Amino acid sequence: MAGSNFVDYVKIFARSGHGGAGSCHFRREKFVAFGGPDGGDGGKGGSIILQGDRQYWTLIHLKYQRHQFAEDGEGGHGARSTGKDAADIIIPVPLGTVARRLVENEDGTTELVPVGEVTEHGEQLVLLKGGRGGLGNWHFKSSTNQAPRYAQPGEEGDEGAFVLELKVLADVGLVGFPNAGKSTLLSVVSAAKPKIANYAFTTLEPNLGIVEVRDHKSFVMADIPGIIEGAHEGKGLGTRFLRHIERNSVLLFMVPADSDDIAKDYEILLGELTQYNPELLDKQRLLAVTKCDMLDDELIEQMRPSLPEGIPSVFISSVANMNITRLKDMLWEALQSE
Repeated sequence: MAGSNFVDYVKIFARSGHGGAGSCHFRREKFVAFGGPDGGDGGKGGSIILQGDRQYWTLIHLKYQRHQFAEDGEGGHGARSTGKDAADIIIPVPLGTVARRLVENEDGTTELVPVGEVTEHGEQLVLLKGGRGGLGNWHFKSSTNQAPRYAQPGEEGDEGAFVLELKVLADVGLVGFPNAGKSTLLSVVSAAKPKIANYAFTTLEPNLGIVEVRDHKSFVMADIPGIIEGAHEGKGLGTRFLRHIERNSVLLFMVPADSDDIAKDYEILLGELTQYNPELLDKQRLLAVTKCDMLDDELIEQMRPSLPEGIPSVFISSVANMNITRLKDMLWEALQSE
């Protein structure tokens, strides 16, 4: 999206380096009657490698660096001197980055072929290997060929287009309809400053925040753009946000207290996730009834029987700081049982 600092999808074109050619060289020294072959090997071409870096949260640094070209390896020299290897291009990416290669089929159609995923800090994923250096002519000396006049050329590198996609990797993902209070909660429990307003789709990309619990413990919370009914079919913001929900350990469903039917709203939210990916049902779920600052204890007790069964729930108000500490404790306990 224009003007956004959160870029979660980028297409790059990459090229690895060619290997350096082996040298066809013969030893030339004074007082040496028969100088044999001594051509050195070529250096390796540079590879294109993704590397996980926990300090990155977005792919925006690649938005303006879509071409990643490695250098070729150096050719070999005399005296069996090997050419210099070209440096690999190491591309730092956020944890949770998925790489797929754009491949053209024989019928002219294209498809995205999975290459791999980076999930750990420091983990490397090779997109393109650099070409190997060619062997120098001294390797080919034999009893029947004392003066080989042949050396290997360097192996060619590779090139291709890749799609890098970031699936937000967080501990707790907030799930709810637009204006359920997700952004407000994140702004209260963390230092994140998401956009907050009283209209649909205020949040157009995930916001992340570090939530401090107690005893210096913390977890990462992601404010996911709001769901509408039919999102799995592409309505509203469509499946763009649903893929982010896949990468959260615990899901906190949020339904406002002024909902006509809290249980029904929860079932609609759950249904959208299930139709997108049934495996989301395996994640731990909690329910927060939001905007409860205008409710008294008696009314809250009257509402409890109408809540969906089988899911831990809590009544909260981010504005009034009502039950926020209890909510954080519940989320922390859920994370510990993962």
